[in-house]
Amino acid sequence: MNLEHLNLFVRIAALQNISQAGADLGLSAAVASAQLQKLESTLGVRLLHRSTRNVTLSEEGEAFLPHAKEVLASAEAARAAVGAGSSAPSGTLRMTASAAFGRQHLIPAIASFMEKFEQVEVDLRLSDTIVDLVEGGFDLALRNAPLKDSSLVARRLARDRRIICASPDYLQKYGTPDHPQELTRHYSVSLHTVDCWKFITPDGPLQVHPLTRFRTDNGEAMRDACCAGLGVTINSTWNCYQHLRDGRLVEVLADYPLEHEAGVWAVYPTSRLLAPKVRAMIDHLLAWFGDTPYWDQSK
Repeated sequence: MNLEHLNLFVRIAALQNISQAGADLGLSAAVASAQLQKLESTLGVRLLHRSTRNVTLSEEGEAFLPHAKEVLASAEAARAAVGAGSSAPSGTLRMTASAAFGRQHLIPAIASFMEKFEQVEVDLRLSDTIVDLVEGGFDLALRNAPLKDSSLVARRLARDRRIICASPDYLQKYGTPDHPQELTRHYSVSLHTVDCWKFITPDGPLQVHPLTRFRTDNGEAMRDACCAGLGVTINSTWNCYQHLRDGRLVEVLADYPLEHEAGVWAVYPTSRLLAPKVRAMIDHLLAWFGDTPYWDQSK
């Protein structure tokens, strides 16, 4: 059974689009369709229901999908086992990360990595949506959120210190809060997924619900809206350290740390032994960010 055909089928199942799945794997729509037909012919069943608008798995396709994933994972583990001892990092490293962190911090690190390991190609997908590593065929993900999937392994790369900040213009207009409870009288700039801000105070944990004036699904947009004076926000120092240094943003409530201490994590599937290219990238990122990341040198 052709592994490339299996990989294509898993991508089609994830995207529900033959052309897009083929494009992800460097195949034309015609070639992708032909490879899928060969797989169906080999199995003697129809794996997909096709229409002019969408593609869905057939009953046989639903039953076959987990086995296809298992075969691909086993093949990757076998390749890693053979090459782990002596092979230099090589091949295509498929990575995913959040859009903001990827643009600001991962691109320079990858450029340095590729100068060192010339036999490695990198396929980087940036998305603020948490993607399925196995279905997407990814070797490695960088995430800022806690790990919830027990089938994945997470290794902490760097601290992600989060602070409360605002623009000087906003503070001049509305005043500087001296206690987290005062945030209930301030406007906030928030992510869609954050409704409650949790602080550590001398009197114990405190939950605050600021007045939401502007909400977005993108960390860079949230930071820029804060710079524009739309309100107070929670921001990762990796996202706003330059704005703090040049005065476009000011940290407030520094004596009241947020309850959640976040991190930047390298995440990969447990079903795969680490290929040399993945191990090399993780080691490179650990050295690149260091014990105290360059975006958080003040702490």
